Amino acid sequence: MSSPTSPAPALSHPSPGRHYYLAVDRIQFKMRTLLELLGVVADRRLPIVICVSSRDELDAVCAAVANLPFVSLSPLYSDQAEAERASILEKFRQTTTHWNQTTKATDIADSSKPESVGSKLSIIVTTDACLPLAAMAEPTLTARVLINYELPTKKEAYLRRMSSCLAADGIVINMVVGGEVATLKSLEESSGLLIAEMPIHISEIL
Repeated sequence: MSSPTSPAPALSHPSPGRHYYLAVDRIQFKMRTLLELLGVVADRRLPIVICVSSRDELDAVCAAVANLPFVSLSPLYSDQAEAERASILEKFRQTTTHWNQTTKATDIADSSKPESVGSKLSIIVTTDACLPLAAMAEPTLTARVLINYELPTKKEAYLRRMSSCLAADGIVINMVVGGEVATLKSLEESSGLLIAEMPIHISEIL
């Protein structure tokens, strides 16, 4: 593979230990695994971005996730009205700011009450084409968790998802099916990141 002609986005947070993979036995179990993962973290009310590679997958994920009663879902479409997109991005940023402030206060007061952070998981689902653009003065989403529902095949795409969506202390969860293990290893080597297996008890990393 030839080296890119332009440098990858400058990142301050590709820290080892914050990148994980979640192995899925078969492709037909992938959606169910995603829903189970969201159910496990539901009580934390985390701000989450889910990245997919195509509009078809975006529609499929949104259709499934929208049925979860503990989720506030906002998809980003390529043909979305500019005002609607701006509203979604701004609302999500406000949510992440509130989550960070409330979580810090909760940690100081009583770490046993994560439910006080908010009422629902705030989730944005987006394709690579609809990620926030620095060139358009769209700030990073600063999500606590970035879920790569579809693993990007190139380092540049992986790093762009991080720089566009993830808070400095956030985590990345890569959903990997079968033959994608080789792609994951290639991404790990080319980016210099350590992508570890996700612990059984996800609370250990949140």
